[in-house]
Amino acid sequence: MATNFLEQRKRQKYLIPIILVVIIATAIILWFGYFRKEQSPFSPKTPISPTLREIEIDFSVLENPFLTKLQPFIKISPFEGKKGRINPFEPY
Repeated sequence: MATNFLEQRKRQKYLIPIILVVIIATAIILWFGYFRKEQSPFSPKTPISPTLREIEIDFSVLENPFLTKLQPFIKISPFEGKKGRINPFEPY
């Protein structure tokens, strides 16, 4: 009985610092990740710059000889016949 009691005291001796480390790590994660208020780049307080860039699409890529040789896939007809089993969980 005495050895069992001593083993429990040793476990408790290591348990308190582990719990403290977990609590401190959780507090740090919450502080920097949740409670800390950083101004978001999308917040309404930041001025929105009215600079819009024109989008240019280069269609010359589609004129590549490799792409012109491609053929469309043959259309696959839908499955005809009986599908699956009545009870899929029943062994074979």
